[in-house]
Amino acid sequence: MGDPAEFPALRPEMLAPPDLSRLEPASRATHKPRILLLYGSLRERSYSRFLTLEAARLLDLMGAETRIYDPRELPVTNTVPVDHPKVQELRNLSIWSEGQVWCSPEQHGAVTGVMKNQIDWIPLEVGAVRPTQGRTLAVMQVSGGSQSFNAVNTLRLLGRWMRMFVIPNQSSVARAYEQFDEAGRMLSSAYYDRVVDVMEELLRFTLLLRDRRAYLVDRYSERKAHQPPVDVEVI
Repeated sequence: MGDPAEFPALRPEMLAPPDLSRLEPASRATHKPRILLLYGSLRERSYSRFLTLEAARLLDLMGAETRIYDPRELPVTNTVPVDHPKVQELRNLSIWSEGQVWCSPEQHGAVTGVMKNQIDWIPLEVGAVRPTQGRTLAVMQVSGGSQSFNAVNTLRLLGRWMRMFVIPNQSSVARAYEQFDEAGRMLSSAYYDRVVDVMEELLRFTLLLRDRRAYLVDRYSERKAHQPPVDVEVI
């Protein structure tokens, strides 16, 4: 082990090398995995909503508890106080969740304003509560043309910024208008199979991480910030 004296900027007493015993939770949650799903379109025949509903059905089938947030009537970010009912509903659902699914159409090479508005209303922290930190996240997108990954790439960036564990797999559905029947149910295809893959993976990562979340996101900088400063003698 190195000599702490060789690290003048470090507070050695605040450093926490990996503790294998803390990676095994003392107890395991027994309730169903709690998954919040967000979609990014207000259209009556919204393919991102159809895809989100399909994902929720799969998650429910595999034993999760799902809730889908309706973005209609959510005001534009910072135009109303945070005690607005739709804002509070969204924030409380994020706090309730252990994992999330974000699904956006690709519009002009990026996520939609509807999608970004929901994410922007969720703060990194509310007092001592962090509504997204340590949650798992699966990302999906729909496109009207050929397959693209601009929206899911943006969602990945946003998820990392929100301190979430973004799972490796993802879903991008091209020519979405061809992938759903009149009732909005997704047709059998390789795109559907990928959605199943992603939801299976999301549940596995959620079950793996939810009981370890507090330890995995424990940070040196935050431990240091909650301790009184050390007097430094200036010579």
